[in-house]
Amino acid sequence: MLSRRDFVSSSAANLAALGLVPAVWGSARADDRIKVGLVGCGGRGSGAIRQALDADKGAVLWAIADMFEDKITACLNGLSKPSEQPDGSEVASPYASRIDCPKERQFVGFDCAEKLIASGVDVVLLCTPPHFRPMHLDAAVKAKKHVFCEKPMAVDATGVRSILESARLAKEQGTSLMSGFCWRYSLPERAVYGQILSGDLGRVRSVHATYHTSPIWIRKREPSWTEMQFQLRNWPHFLWLGGDHIVEQACHSIDKINWAMGNRPPARVTTLGGRAMRSGEEYGNAYDHFAVIYEYDDGARAFLTTRQQHHHSNENKDWVACEKGTCFINGWAPQETRIDYADASRPAWHYSGPTPDMYQTEHDELFAAIRAGKPVNDGTFMGLSTLMAIAGREACYSGQTLTWKEMLESKQHLVPPSYAMDATPPAPVVPVPGQYKFG
Repeated sequence: MLSRRDFVSSSAANLAALGLVPAVWGSARADDRIKVGLVGCGGRGSGAIRQALDADKGAVLWAIADMFEDKITACLNGLSKPSEQPDGSEVASPYASRIDCPKERQFVGFDCAEKLIASGVDVVLLCTPPHFRPMHLDAAVKAKKHVFCEKPMAVDATGVRSILESARLAKEQGTSLMSGFCWRYSLPERAVYGQILSGDLGRVRSVHATYHTSPIWIRKREPSWTEMQFQLRNWPHFLWLGGDHIVEQACHSIDKINWAMGNRPPARVTTLGGRAMRSGEEYGNAYDHFAVIYEYDDGARAFLTTRQQHHHSNENKDWVACEKGTCFINGWAPQETRIDYADASRPAWHYSGPTPDMYQTEHDELFAAIRAGKPVNDGTFMGLSTLMAIAGREACYSGQTLTWKEMLESKQHLVPPSYAMDATPPAPVVPVPGQYKFG
């Protein structure tokens, strides 16, 4: 398996690319049959392969990989299972005939991604726990594969620098790299953020984002599991695997902050947070709430509150205050998206267009780009948004206001002693602000 210690260290140009270099188009391969490889067969991976197959009639599932064989079996069964109708009859799955994935192209274990990449695939869907994303992307891009890379892209600054290097190489060689920051592919969000970025509303002065949800799934320990297997089965709750929920989940809201600010990094980050309602080994060392302040050099500020707690109201909304108006974006009810203009003579703008599934839209655009030979590259904003999320976590853990320069230069590298199911993973120590050392 590739070692993260071998990653190429970032150059000054790569660091400058955070928020400064736009995505470009180049050349890409177009075949009658597109062979897709899925790495990571959990809920997101199982959804992503369906969207990939729906996006292109010539797409086939060619290879599949996961840490655990039962996850592969469940994913393949879900794809091929007929659907039951109200009258009790069954309809064949539309995906069953699109699976060309014999046992020899089903890969299990820590080296599964490398084996899949070498199996003859054209497109790789990276949907594993985010710890593995930088090394998997590095391998896929160097093998000149088109890539869908689920968010977040890394769990530490070392991983982000690797992501930037992979994005640079993909751009240079003309292969597509699409991120899992799906709201960038949502039509209501594109409409309102397009108006924000057009300058019609003047300068952005403040952004406030919420990502309030209930706790996500956990898996109870089974007697046969090693500690490594237990943590991998509960990966969102362990820092080295998931990056904590501000990085793993609320990065969507942070990406929308980044979008509103024109993909430019903040100058400083201050965060509050903690762990008020979580207990039990399944919850590892993740916090359950964060509140972040992003400060920009022009005086603008962005605010994020996020939590994963039981018995609370849930919300996913964004407010963007500009000089000439205020934008309201409801991520879970997109028809409520609107702009209220400061000029009272201008009626409020409401989004009234179509709202197709944004997850499907991103795959539709990826496969269309491959067919057209015009590759998409999300590397710039996906690296910046991921590092902004990591900065929010690190500012909270340490209790310090962190500068963007400090984040860019951070040597943090969250890795286990070795990659093996019988190896001892990092101990799940809950960080204590004021005692935790940023580095």
